Amino acid sequence: MVRTASTMMPLGTSAPDFSLPDTDGETISLSDFRDNKALLVIFMCNHCPYVKHVAEQLKLLTDEYMQHGVGIVAINSNDIEKYPDDNLEAMTQEKADRGYAFPYALDEDQSVAIAYGAACTPDFFLFGADHKLTYRGQLDGSRPKTDLPVTGADLRAALDETLAGRTPPQDQKPSIGCNIKWKPGNEPGYFNPAGIS
Repeated sequence: MVRTASTMMPLGTSAPDFSLPDTDGETISLSDFRDNKALLVIFMCNHCPYVKHVAEQLKLLTDEYMQHGVGIVAINSNDIEKYPDDNLEAMTQEKADRGYAFPYALDEDQSVAIAYGAACTPDFFLFGADHKLTYRGQLDGSRPKTDLPVTGADLRAALDETLAGRTPPQDQKPSIGCNIKWKPGNEPGYFNPAGIS
């Protein structure tokens, strides 16, 4: 496990396109979310302790904000050959076990993660109705093995501002988690194998 921070895509960036298979046998594309009031793209996986740490709050938060018109998609970009716990069958089981209502898609060639500059799990990208980036950063300040409760405070505040048509504060703290497990030769230029201290 390499502790990694998100790359902090420039605010205002248009959401990169994607078209990926999900656990329900559907193809999930950016265009599926054209009528939503906002779009939250979450890069995550099954086995990461950082994702497990926030999973319960992730379920609560996503259920709540999907009712307010937010489109949500989770994308797993890990190397499933080296990490079979993250393969599509395991993703299907994870979604069922957690009760996630959002689609959970597999980015097997890792091209979507690279397009988004995704670096860690979990990594959050929030876009407005126009699919322009309004927030990229942490769910909240809690981390595994800390006493801070998982509240989703940072992402919730950004969602509320975005849904109200306002711009969330520019001072956003990066998400931190396990590095995306890159296939050999796929490592993007921003990947730091030493991680952060």
